[in-house]
Amino acid sequence: MLPHLDAAHNLARWLTGNQADAQDVVQESYLRAFRFFEGYKGGDSKAWLLSIVRNTCRTWLRQQKRDMASVPFDEIAHSGDRVAPDPEQSMAERQKIGLLLTCIEMLPPDFREVLILRELEEMSYQQIAAVTGVPIGTVMSRLSRARRRLEELAASRDMEAAR
Repeated sequence: MLPHLDAAHNLARWLTGNQADAQDVVQESYLRAFRFFEGYKGGDSKAWLLSIVRNTCRTWLRQQKRDMASVPFDEIAHSGDRVAPDPEQSMAERQKIGLLLTCIEMLPPDFREVLILRELEEMSYQQIAAVTGVPIGTVMSRLSRARRRLEELAASRDMEAAR
């Protein structure tokens, strides 16, 4: 389970909206995984673990009664130190990243989670279906809609910024 710690933390961070809550959720998820390990029947351990993380996040969010869209994800605070060769280029890059992250946060949770699992965690459709508990066709449909919605949001935000 330890090789999947980064993936678990990444998913939890995107679902909870901040670093501290993600750490709490991942810790609780690992405790649940160890507690119920005898129920693991083999197969893809990453998908099994991420489904526990996903369910723990949803339970935690219901308990906290948080609106996931109200807590912005701060890429600068959560990324490693990177040295940009040119300040102007660096500023433009930060603006693009900020726009993309804002748009991802605006996606409905079901769209956001399949997008994160596919694009950031590079999971297969079958693995995502196992994590989310929905058929592969639904995963494909949600992913297609998430990408389309992300593109629409980015285009509209980009037009607003140009004004």
